[in-house]
Amino acid sequence: MDYAHPEVLVSTEWVAGHLSDPGIRLIEVDVDTTAYDSGHIAGAVGWNWQSQLNDRVRRDIPDAKAFAQLMGEAGVTPKTIVVLYGDNNNWFAAFAFWLLQLYGHKNATLMNGGRAKWSAESRPLVTARPVVHATKYPVPKRPNLALRARRAEVERALRGKGVALVDVRSPAEYVGDIIAPPGMTETAQRPGHIPGARNVPWAQAVGGDGTFKPRDQLEQLYKQTGVLNSGEIIAYCRIGERSSHTWFALKYLLGHKKVRNYDGSWTEWGNLVGAPIAKGAQP
Repeated sequence: MDYAHPEVLVSTEWVAGHLSDPGIRLIEVDVDTTAYDSGHIAGAVGWNWQSQLNDRVRRDIPDAKAFAQLMGEAGVTPKTIVVLYGDNNNWFAAFAFWLLQLYGHKNATLMNGGRAKWSAESRPLVTARPVVHATKYPVPKRPNLALRARRAEVERALRGKGVALVDVRSPAEYVGDIIAPPGMTETAQRPGHIPGARNVPWAQAVGGDGTFKPRDQLEQLYKQTGVLNSGEIIAYCRIGERSSHTWFALKYLLGHKKVRNYDGSWTEWGNLVGAPIAKGAQP
């Protein structure tokens, strides 16, 4: 596929051939938090995005100490190759990948196509949880904040030039017809999008089997919408998981140097008093 960083993607065939490798840890992260217990790849640890990939009190990601504990409980060391996969074309698997990069765990990959592709190929799933020997994962000293956009960075993007905002939600969410997709409970007070943001739904980056499209098709997708014309890109969605998927495609598959994930996304921006909001189709 000639990606800028092909090492961050592995195939289902590769995973099937490395299930017993001691230096690899499979981790499943699903939108449906009950999916792991119904069946998962042998040896995979399950992470619950609601209770483990978010702070229990604040609306925030886990702090460095909680991250180290999460990794240690999964039996991960700094040298362990973490292979992430999940349902919904790896939404939350991509979010977990972003979290690992934020805290400096470079040895991480996504299984291309996720859980759906593994199942479509009739590969085995098990219900037994693996026996995991916990490790003492070191607490990261400082996160890589260049990968994360906070409210202040988004506000600066609105005032200046050189930063492209890309809204990866569905067109109905973007134009303001709906606030959230059916069944999604995290919501906002107002529908619409951040003024100036281009709408490139995350699903346009994958093919019918859920794997990422070839590099030339991805470049065409983001060039024709003007996203790649800026020196920096900020991606957002509703709670930061779909935008992690687009962040992954832009940064690792296309090799764009400056891409941030705005994990506050619409549930933050759509609830801010006085924040500018646009509705309707993009120009």
